[in-house]
Amino acid sequence: MKPRLTKGSRLVVATHNPGKAREIAALLGGDFEVLSADQAGVPEPEETESTFIGNAVLKARHAALTSGQPALADDSGLSVRSLAGQPGIYSARWAGPTKDFSVAMARVEQELAGATDRSAFFTCALAVAWPDGSAFAVEGIVEGDLVFPPRGTRGFGYDPIFVPRGGRETFGEMDPLAKEAISHRTRAFAQLRAALID
Repeated sequence: MKPRLTKGSRLVVATHNPGKAREIAALLGGDFEVLSADQAGVPEPEETESTFIGNAVLKARHAALTSGQPALADDSGLSVRSLAGQPGIYSARWAGPTKDFSVAMARVEQELAGATDRSAFFTCALAVAWPDGSAFAVEGIVEGDLVFPPRGTRGFGYDPIFVPRGGRETFGEMDPLAKEAISHRTRAFAQLRAALID
């Protein structure tokens, strides 16, 4: 039987991305005493797995073992069908050492030159790990299409070029609550909450 997370307990969120940390804290809805990786003194591990779930588990285990607390990690990214699923697990790396996503979005646009299929999807893998090394992971996906030039200043990462299927606004233009209602992260969280949270 897998361990569960008890409301009110301490949970380390294994990210150094402030935008991602804010989204995760909002999705947890005040149910936990949340510590960021920075607050818990957890350095970023090297992401050596080949899948979103593999990297999420790696990061969660690293944070749980380093901090001695249960840890939640997210690995997420944009996969573009015309680019054979790239940038995928390398989504953050396409932004370069300064994590400048305007560089990453420009690269996606450049690589897509001449392609008629602009379909893409965001994936969010969430993993919870405990200090004993046990872990549990889920994955959520949202489909959409890419637009250029980027639109909107809300959100983070590739949000300004991604229009969710059936929508008109990019994630970068959408009200944060509207984005949260349909996002890949929300879909993964719904699965995680059903499985692990009292």
